[in-house]
This record gives sequence, C-alpha cells and structure tokens, in this order.
Amino acid sequence: MRHFIYVLLLTIVGNTYLMAQQDTPQLQGTVVDEHKHALVGASVFWADGSNAVLTNSKGMFTIPYSTNQNRLVATYVGYSSDTLVIPTGKKGTVMFVLQQGVELQAVEVRHKITSTFSSSLEPMKIQVMTEHELNKAACCNLSESFETNPSVDVSFTDAVTGTKQIQMLGLAGPYIQISRENMPYIRGLSSVYGLTFVPGPWVQAIHLNKGAGSVVNGFESITGQIDIQYRNPFVMDRFFLNVYVNPAGRYEANIATKYAISEHISTGLLLHGKTSQARHDSNNDGFMDMPVGNQVIALNRWELENNKGLHVQLGIKGTYVQSNAGQMDFERSMSRDTSNPWGLTSDIQRVDAWAKAGKVFEQKPGYSFGSQFSVSHHNQQSQYGLRYYDAQQQSGYANGILQGIIGNTNHVFKTGASIQYDSYIEDFNTTEYERIEVVPGVFGEYTFTHLSKFNAVVGLRGDYHSQFGAFVTPRLHLRYAPSQQWTLRASGGRGQRTANIFAENSNLLASSRTIEIQSNSSYGYGLLPEIAWNYGINISRSFTLDYRKGVISIDAYRTHFENQIVVDFVQSPHKAVFYNLQGESFSNSIQTQLDYELIKRLDVRLAYRWYDVKTTYNGLLQDKPLVSKHRAFINLAYKTRNNFMFDYTCNWHGAKPLPSLQANPTTYQLPNESPDFITMNAQITKTWNETFDVYIGGENLLNFKQSNPILSAAEPYSKYFDSSLIWGPVYGRELYIGFRYRIK
Repeated sequence: MRHFIYVLLLTIVGNTYLMAQQDTPQLQGTVVDEHKHALVGASVFWADGSNAVLTNSKGMFTIPYSTNQNRLVATYVGYSSDTLVIPTGKKGTVMFVLQQGVELQAVEVRHKITSTFSSSLEPMKIQVMTEHELNKAACCNLSESFETNPSVDVSFTDAVTGTKQIQMLGLAGPYIQISRENMPYIRGLSSVYGLTFVPGPWVQAIHLNKGAGSVVNGFESITGQIDIQYRNPFVMDRFFLNVYVNPAGRYEANIATKYAISEHISTGLLLHGKTSQARHDSNNDGFMDMPVGNQVIALNRWELENNKGLHVQLGIKGTYVQSNAGQMDFERSMSRDTSNPWGLTSDIQRVDAWAKAGKVFEQKPGYSFGSQFSVSHHNQQSQYGLRYYDAQQQSGYANGILQGIIGNTNHVFKTGASIQYDSYIEDFNTTEYERIEVVPGVFGEYTFTHLSKFNAVVGLRGDYHSQFGAFVTPRLHLRYAPSQQWTLRASGGRGQRTANIFAENSNLLASSRTIEIQSNSSYGYGLLPEIAWNYGINISRSFTLDYRKGVISIDAYRTHFENQIVVDFVQSPHKAVFYNLQGESFSNSIQTQLDYELIKRLDVRLAYRWYDVKTTYNGLLQDKPLVSKHRAFINLAYKTRNNFMFDYTCNWHGAKPLPSLQANPTTYQLPNESPDFITMNAQITKTWNETFDVYIGGENLLNFKQSNPILSAAEPYSKYFDSSLIWGPVYGRELYIGFRYRIK
C-alpha cells in the first residue's frame, strides 16, 4: 500500500508541474484517398522535413506548427503526394485527399500498397498489418490472421475442439495482451476461444508489438500486445460482402455496411455467420477431425466527430457459438456415460458494449483528453466426455487519459487513472470457483524526442488488486537512429496477471488427466498472480538494392518469471498439476527478418526464429514441452499488371520436446521429441475494378498430419485417453474458395 500511495503522490505532483508548462500549438488533420478511405501510416511533415509524423488507424495525425514553414506535405506509397499551405494561426483541422498513382506525360508510375509496415520514428516497433496483409490468407478469424507473420506462432490446442492458439516469444496466448482499439478484450474466460470471436473480414488493421507495452494500456502485457482495429464507419465501404467455402463443409459469410446519418455521424453494421455440419475422419481414429456447429456474431458501432475536436465512438457486439465434437457417432441428445460415444459440447453466449470519447482542446494546443468504457458478459456451458465446465464472467473497464506537452512537442506526457472489474463463477464437475477482482490504478508516461534521432518513453503505473494488494508496473522504451538507415530500440518492463487455469487450459479437459491444484491461498484457485519481466532489443537496417527498398531486422527478447502458474503435465501422463513456480522459468527469443522486393512486384519476406524456453517442473529445470526451438519462414507475394495476386507461405518447424509417457503401456507412449515438418499455404486472387475479388487457396498443401494425435482414441474413457499432446497439424490439406464484393 505504501508503494501505491507513493506512486499516486508522484503522479499528482508530476501532473501539477506538467500542466503548468508552456504550450506549443499543434495542427490536426486526416489523410484519406479519393474514396475518403483512411490511409494508415501516411507520412506528414513540413516542407523542410521537420516534425515528421505518421497517421493512425483512422488516418488522423497531430503535428506541431513550424516556425519556419507554412507548407505541409503528405505522402503515401502508391499515391501522389500533396502539399497544403497552412495560414498562420489556422484553427480546426485539415484534410489531405491523395490520388492513387502519378501520371507524367502519358507515363503512369504506380507503387504497391504496403501490406505490413512499421514506423522507424516510433520508440516502440509496432507492426501494422493492414487489410491487404490479412487478405493474403483469407483469414476467417483472429487465430488465422497471423499465418503470414513470422513473429506469431499458430498451432492447435488439441485434436478434438479444432481450436487454434497463438504464441509469441515462445509463450502461450494468454501472456499476450489482446485489446480492441486499445481497450482490454480477449482475456479471462475468452482467452482461447475468444480468438474465434473476431471475424477476419471485420478487421481494418492489427497493431502488433513484442515485449513491454505502454502503461496507459494496463499491466497485464508480458510478451507483447495485439490491438484489433475494426472497420470504421467513417471510412469503410458502403457495402462489403465476403463469402468463404471449403469442400470439408465449412461455410462463412461476412457483411459490413455503413450509413451516414449526417456529415458528422455515421454508423456501421457488421454481421458474421458460420456453419460446419459435415463430419470427417481422415485419419480413421473414430473422432471427428474438426467440430460441427454454428456461429453468429453481430456488431453495431457509431462514430461522431465535429469540428471542435470532439470524437465519440459507441459499439455493441453479440456472439453466439454452438459446437459439437468427439467421436463420429456422438449426438447431443445422448446421455453421458461410458456406454455411449465420447463427445464434447460447447455453448457460448457473449455480449460486449463499449464507448470512447476524445476531446482536443482548441484553446490549449497540444492537450487532449480521452475516456474509455467497456462492459461484457460471457456465459459458457461445456461438457468434455463425463466432465462439465460451466462458467460466467462479468467485466467492466474504465480509463481516463490526459495528454499534454511540456514547453514543446519534444516533451509529451500522458497521465490518468483506470479501473478493471471482473466477476467469475466457474463450476468444474462438482467444485465451484468464485471470485471478484477490482483493480483501480493510476499511471503516468513521459515521452522525450530529440530531433529524429532519439526517443525515450518512461512509464510507471501503480495499481491495487482487491485480493493481492498494491503493485507497481514500470516500463521503458528507447530508440536511437544514428542515420536514416539504422534504427536501434530497447525496451523493458514488468507485467502481472491473474490466470484463469480452466479457460486457458481447456485442451487438458479433453483428456483423462485428473486436475490437481496445489493451493497457496484461500482465494480463487488458491494460486498467486503471475509476475514477469520482459527485456528486448531490436536493430533495423533499411536499404536500397537495385533501386528496390528492403529492411532487415534482428530482435532478441528475454522473459523471466518471478512467479508463474506452472501447468505441469510432465510429472505423470495421468494428471495435470497447477502450482506456483518454485525455481526458474524463462523464455529467450532471437528472430531475424528480411523484407525486400526481389524483382518488380515480387515481395519476399524471410525469417528465422530461435527459442529457448525452460520451466522448473517438480524441482527440475526442463525444456517446455510442445515448443519448437527453431522455425524458418518464407512468404512470397506477387501482383501482376492485370490484378492477379499470388501469395505463398512456407514454414519449417523444428522438433518439439514431448512430455514423458513412460508410465503408460508401450502402445500409449510417445518419443522424446516430435519430428520436424514443413507446412505450405498458397492463394490466388483476381480483382476486378477494386470492387470484386475471387480467391482460391489451400492450407497445408503437403498434406502433413500428426500421426496418432489422440492417444487411446478407441477407448476414450480409459485412463490413457489424451488429445492435448499436439505438435503438428491435426488434419491434412484444406482447399477453399471465396469472393469479396464491395461498393465504395
């Protein structure tokens, strides 16, 4: 508590000082294309090259006025640049409307729109995956959106549910902070299944960064952040339709439409439907390769902007998911006993609502205030064979942020306060786990910029957990650019989170393992919160070779746990034990990546990644099972002059250590490690007049499948049954076809 009071006083005193400083006027504006679509990552700068900034996900920017220049320039790859003359003392906002292509005396010069980019001017290396990148893989949901990104690993959680999980820096998805437009989103009970609640065609952009994040966004981030930007009613197409079909019987449709109430108010409606009813058993183990069921998601959002610096967003989203899995003959109507087929049922209903408001103070340039509010209700009923798991979560979140400057825009501060509320009721078999968590907190963040060469972001927040008391979260980001080609970054920070052991490890429920919890307290599961420190460095070098640009980057990260909830399925093949770490646990990661236009219109992305992930299990430091030490990646993207696009991705996965099953009979044992394997995905897209796309593609083209993914599949009620030991693809080659239609 003493630390919390200290941070609070420090923040108050600091704010008093900061707000007393001299202000420097700033100009705000937007950059859009000829269809009024936001251009994300466009460069805006004064004609002398000073104070360069990038537009955000809504195409908006804020730039300090220049004392030497009145000409403001906006540029974007593939578009002609534009220059505006800004009158002295201009109020309000400005808008750049850029035209695609540049025509010079009958010679047309065009450039490809960059599908993934990151700013070299920001202290944090944030990769922005645009809609163009997401379309490469026809991603149907968030878990499938990273097939072309080497920084995120995608794998199956088990061989029954068909659910995919993501990993970053060698650690599971729950250690990644996943937000929706900078508000907490996929967490708690939705940690795993929640990835399927975000339809890929709804997404306008994904912002991804490794390592420590900003204290403004909370304290739960440990390995990185993924921020989802939905289609914006002001800039989205008037109508958009995406249809996806595969021969396995999976059908999906997504609709997005907007309506302008007035010049300043617009609303958008997004609809998603998915059904999969065909049952397949390609490996003849008696279990469905993927679940059958239905999914319906609807989102309505509103946006309001005026000419006085006010911006308001409102949204409400409903999700309904019903799925069945298990043995081929399983039906929901069957009684659950050992005389009937083994089956899994899952029903999820979820409602999310949120509001955001931001105000730019015109009379106090450089200052703005933003507020965020969100509530959610999550209800889930699941049954795994003879086990059942029912759970509810109610959450609320509020955050207020004040941003200002100290003297000039070289010194920027953010400060504010937040509160997170979570109520959980979980019923696992005959045991009920109930807990309420309330976490209020305050934060402050200071950004220093010296010309374009050096940035430093120092952040500190103090929070008070209603059950575990006060804690402090420091974060630091540094950037140094000795030249226009070289960029060096370093980061470090602390993260803390309360685990949800059943929701985050639901794959273990699809096994016969008994669940044991070694409690340290009487609260919740009896386990203490997880605490970790993350440190990282990144070196990037941009270059031009044969008149074509490229970037090579190398990064290294270490995540070190002070406390971790260990999921121990190593001690015995017949149980999974949860306990707080007693010893060391860490993850080391090194990745190198090259992006280059090899020949005209052919983009190449090469990457290699190495992991060293170890955890202490029952007093012995061991390699973490099911995590590959090595991964090599290649992505090729080629666009022809007549709008054919060819995308190809190849992944080589090195061997993964497997948990010992020596206590089992020989029939139900596994080797010490998996084999290495290769997966290939490809897609061909044809576009007509930027209105109609037809795409056809395939995943796992080599048809590689993990042999024997379910132990004791013939006797699912035996003590040897286990579908959670997944190291490779569960089902083989999967082809698909689809189309996109839009009205601008």
